[in-house]
Amino acid sequence: MKHNVVLNPAYSNLLGDIVTLLQDFDNLGEYVTKGDRNVIKKVTVKGVTLNIKKFKTPNFFQALVYQFLRKSKAKRSFEYASILTQKGINTPLPIAFVEQFGFGLKESYYISEHVEYDLDFRVLNHNPQYPQRDEILRQMAAFTFKLHENNINFLDHSPGNTLIKKGPNNTFDFYLIDLNRMRFEVLDLKKRMHNFRRLWLSKKMINIMAPVYAGLVGAPETEVQQWMLFYSKEFQGKVNRKKLRRRK
Repeated sequence: MKHNVVLNPAYSNLLGDIVTLLQDFDNLGEYVTKGDRNVIKKVTVKGVTLNIKKFKTPNFFQALVYQFLRKSKAKRSFEYASILTQKGINTPLPIAFVEQFGFGLKESYYISEHVEYDLDFRVLNHNPQYPQRDEILRQMAAFTFKLHENNINFLDHSPGNTLIKKGPNNTFDFYLIDLNRMRFEVLDLKKRMHNFRRLWLSKKMINIMAPVYAGLVGAPETEVQQWMLFYSKEFQGKVNRKKLRRRK
């Protein structure tokens, strides 16, 4: 079986350790997440704590696509994380990606540095009384504006994919994860507002975030608020209708 290992040069001393770890992935470290599709494990090597994400084994057709036509999710995650880091957007530092090929892609892994965080955005959706919630939402609006100004359209900009870390003086740092779906393009105002839709924002959350974004982008607050609300309601309606059809 052919192996493709690409390493961040800053972590070249970990090459041998990473190869060894992946030979016994099922038994190493501790689980961070254990889903039906992907598995993430945490392990410490030479003083560096790593998150190793193993992507779901592709079916026969997907395996050929990933070998010959399209970059694997692991490779995209590594490359996109490298771009974000260069642009000053927080994400767990990319360390390596590994692909194993036979007849098509068999297994793939993305390795990043582990980040200790205080909450993810889902907490703000579910707990309106969370301390400093309004301030975090305002800073999240500014963070999303920074993404858009850097021509980053994060297609999975959803509550579980933003980690939040408390900083000094009532500041918060935002880290993007699950990066394999992203476009780099100039976004007009509607595309920018459309990008908020997966955050599952309530009207109250929108009322807090919209003025901040409007001030930064230089657009009327009412326009930003209306489009943000429109796309959020549209998305939430589609998800709820899909759930209803499944129940029936």
